[in-house]
Amino acid sequence: MATTSRRSRPGLVLLSFLAAIAAMFVIMATNNTWSPKLGLDLQGGMTITLTATNDTVEQESLELAKTIIQNRVDGLGVGEASVTTSGDRHIVVSAPNIQRDDLVNLIGTTAQLTFRPVLQVQQAAGATTENEIPGLPTPTPTLTPAASGEGELLPVTDVLAYTATAEDLTLFNNYKCGDEVAQPLDKATVACDGDGTVKYLLGPVGIEGERVTKASSGVLPGEVNPVVTLEFDSEGAATFSEMTTAMVSKTQPANQFAIVLDGVVEEAPRVNQAITTGQAQISGSYTVESAAEMANILNFGALPLNFEPSQVETVSATLGGEQLRVGLIAGGVGLGLVILYCLAYYRGLGLVVIGSLAVAAVGTYAVMVLLGEAVGFTLNLPAIAGAIVAIGVTADSFVIYFERIRDEIREGRSLKSALLTGWEKARGTIVVADLVSMLSAIVLFILAIGGVKGFAFALGLTTLIDLAVCFFFTKPLVQLLGRTKFFGQGHKLSGLDAAHMGVSRDSLLGRRSRRVHLAKEA
Repeated sequence: MATTSRRSRPGLVLLSFLAAIAAMFVIMATNNTWSPKLGLDLQGGMTITLTATNDTVEQESLELAKTIIQNRVDGLGVGEASVTTSGDRHIVVSAPNIQRDDLVNLIGTTAQLTFRPVLQVQQAAGATTENEIPGLPTPTPTLTPAASGEGELLPVTDVLAYTATAEDLTLFNNYKCGDEVAQPLDKATVACDGDGTVKYLLGPVGIEGERVTKASSGVLPGEVNPVVTLEFDSEGAATFSEMTTAMVSKTQPANQFAIVLDGVVEEAPRVNQAITTGQAQISGSYTVESAAEMANILNFGALPLNFEPSQVETVSATLGGEQLRVGLIAGGVGLGLVILYCLAYYRGLGLVVIGSLAVAAVGTYAVMVLLGEAVGFTLNLPAIAGAIVAIGVTADSFVIYFERIRDEIREGRSLKSALLTGWEKARGTIVVADLVSMLSAIVLFILAIGGVKGFAFALGLTTLIDLAVCFFFTKPLVQLLGRTKFFGQGHKLSGLDAAHMGVSRDSLLGRRSRRVHLAKEA
């Protein structure tokens, strides 16, 4: 057994685990982020009530709109957004970490997403020379094949052959950004970019946004700027293939596609080669945020109903802060009782409990901060409740391990041997208990809505951290302490003394150790 102990190298395991926790704080320091994102109930945020303006509102359409809005908010990593229906025509959206105008713009877009060929482009307040493009963003985005991996629409051939009429040109020349114009599927229209600096004369709709099955953003290997990747369904892919094949040989701006949402040209990428796979990449002067927003628009562009914000409220964090204070007091009292019990019953081993709980708390905090930056995780009151509940899960692991050690000693093993065999017999029980807790958290997270998801996520996260602490901190620490005189020879304050466990001192020290002990007394 001594050989096993040396091979396990508990000191190295302990240092490696502490180094991993320290590395998380280094990342936090690098990003200058020291606190987790707070939920709506702790930091406040916005609550917006949307009212459908359609004459007839079907419940199925309302539920679909709710799902799309939820996906829009989640797609930007807002975190802990709550989207619910109210009555027969209202949707209530609550979200932290976002400004009023941003949230209104995000969820208020109602028009259908369309792809239209660009016929002409000019600066909104500049010259009217045909085909002049000085106002285009620099560089103009390009549309390229991705790496392998209904309405009354005109036939594709008619869309490609469409020529601007005199009426179209008059409308285009007289149009000012902000003017409301019709957006027919089978005719030309005009629109401006989001900044209102460039206006476009657009041909009939070539593809509707519902043909986009998936869109994502990211930085490709070896590249610097983010790109937006999109995929079409089979019908959209066939249409896109025919259109890009015809457009690639045209001169600018006739080789550009306009992605139009709510009468605004979100992007007008240039086709630089035929795209026949149904997968394409839009590249240009994107930032990480703007690429994610573009992918979000492509994924969740259209709402089945028209909405207008009927009420916008700022949610105060005062009540949540008071609840947090009371909750932390309750958690502190519970933690204090756990520590007092462990010190009273396990004596010196109680210090291991305190150290393990402290490491678990520090690790949990660091993970929550990093998850807030990485995936938008927000800390709310239910999440704090889940973390407090996990204190009991962690304490259970200590009890299982320590009691298994004591049982091994009572069965006749020496202390040194019991530290090893006790862990071998306890770890299975610890893993199973934590897996049951983890399974409960997963089921609750899948089935729950709103803030309860925060409780489930925090419970599952802290359960995983409990496993890591038990295997890589508590176990090697106990092994190291067992090599000291204070714990290894069963000092009366160590929690491993013979009288406290109801065994003889000779049994505790083991046969060889007993001979050494008797020799010293002689």
